[in-house]
Amino acid sequence: ASLLDEGTAAAEAVAMAHRGGTSDSDVFFIDADCHPQTIAVVATRAEPFGIQVVVGDPATDIPDQVFGALLASPGSSGQVRDLAPAIDRAHTAGGLAIVVADPLSMVLVNSPGSMGADIAVGTTQRFGTPMAFGGPHAGFIATREEFARALPGRLVGVSIDSAGRPALRLALQTREQHIRREKAT
Repeated sequence: ASLLDEGTAAAEAVAMAHRGGTSDSDVFFIDADCHPQTIAVVATRAEPFGIQVVVGDPATDIPDQVFGALLASPGSSGQVRDLAPAIDRAHTAGGLAIVVADPLSMVLVNSPGSMGADIAVGTTQRFGTPMAFGGPHAGFIATREEFARALPGRLVGVSIDSAGRPALRLALQTREQHIRREKAT
C-alpha cells in the first residue's frame, strides 16, 4: 500500500538493498535502459543518503563493488534481454540484484526470481489499475523471504475472524513503525 508507482518502488528497493545487503559500498548501479523517470526518482532519493548512482550498460558497466544493481526487463527500449549474467555480476560485486519487471511480459519471459534477482519492482498500471489507488499508479515490490522483514510499510493478509468471516489483518510490520520511528522502514 505504500508504493505509488514504479519509481517509488525502485527507490524503496534501493533503500532495502542499502540497509539489508552485506556490501560496504555506497555505489548503486542503474541500467540505462530503465525508464528515465525511474532513474530520476532513484537518483533523487539516493542523494541525501550519500549513495553514488552509476548509470550504464549492465553488460559492461557494473562497477567492481556495488551494494546493488537495478536492471530492466524489458527496458525502455522494449528490448528483452537475459538478465542472468548481469544479475551474477551484481552478486559478484557484492550487491543485491533488483529487477524492474513488467508483469504482463512475464507471461512470455523469465521472471526476475527465476533469473536470480533478489528483489522485483514495477507497476500494475499495465493492467489498467484505475488512478486513485493510493497514488498515480499501484506500484509493487516482491523479494526473497530472507529480505521480507525489510519491506517498506506493512503487509496485510486475509484471516478469519471469531465469527468465521474473512477479515483483513496486519500480517507483518516492523516494531520500529511505532516505537523507533527514526529507524522505521
